[in-house]
Amino acid sequence: MIRTSALPWLLGSLVVVLFIVISGFLYIGVQVGLALTQPERKPIEHDLVELFNYESVEFQSRDEQEMLRGWLLTSGKEEECKQTVIFAHGYGMNRLQMDLPALALARDLLQAGYNVLLFDFRNSGESTGDQTSVGLYEVQDLLGAIDFVLQRDRDQEVVLHGFSMGAATAILAGATDERVIAVIADSPFADLTQYMRKNLPVWTDLPAFPFNWIIMKTIPVVTGLQPEKVSPVAVAGQYKVPLLLLHGDADQVIPYENAVEIANAVGVELARLVIFPEAGHVGAYQQDRETYVREVVTFLDEVTSSSGCE
Repeated sequence: MIRTSALPWLLGSLVVVLFIVISGFLYIGVQVGLALTQPERKPIEHDLVELFNYESVEFQSRDEQEMLRGWLLTSGKEEECKQTVIFAHGYGMNRLQMDLPALALARDLLQAGYNVLLFDFRNSGESTGDQTSVGLYEVQDLLGAIDFVLQRDRDQEVVLHGFSMGAATAILAGATDERVIAVIADSPFADLTQYMRKNLPVWTDLPAFPFNWIIMKTIPVVTGLQPEKVSPVAVAGQYKVPLLLLHGDADQVIPYENAVEIANAVGVELARLVIFPEAGHVGAYQQDRETYVREVVTFLDEVTSSSGCE
């Protein structure tokens, strides 16, 4: 039997233990959450000299907060291409998007008669910045890329082609800038808040309880990020440009149901959804390159004019 006089000591000890445990959870959650906004930069390790006719370029994000760097790839033919596809890479990647890989797809599009702009989002590759916002500020980067292409040649037709985080960002940018004539989204999430609630352990390697709640509540306060503003499905109902969605049905990082939700919200008149059997996250191109390229090039040929440089 516990003496009555010992109860205050036991209660006090319990409070101390709970305080230590809760503080530990909070500390781990905040540190892991902060780490998610600062993924390790992947270096740009590729020499394009013998592969492409290219130009190293740099331009500002539309909010003028960051300097972004990349490559503009062109066919090198006398007849100038009037269509440019802007690639938007995924979280923790850079312009090379090595899990695709982006340069292989760029070569396919060049052969089909399209220019390609590859660039690094803020806090990635060779661009400036120290925070990755999973789409919130990357939209400003992609809008800056659109500005760059059209300032060089206002007659260019611009199509956005994003991968994972870049796919969601491309959908948002396509709803923002009326000069974008079409969007291609490979493995996008539908809504960042809902996605994080369900899938945050994929990125953190922490149990959903209690760390999902801790990270979701503390990171906006600590970093100023607002996941609720990164919602492709929220803008889908007002979409005005053609949208091609590509997703693998074996995607364990961003389940393909996200693409289905976006396609349903946009509607069949503008959205086309292609599901690749057994393809993982951003894995459709490697799983079935022929079908992937055919779908993309057919889409581009349909939405752009016939004044290309094939």
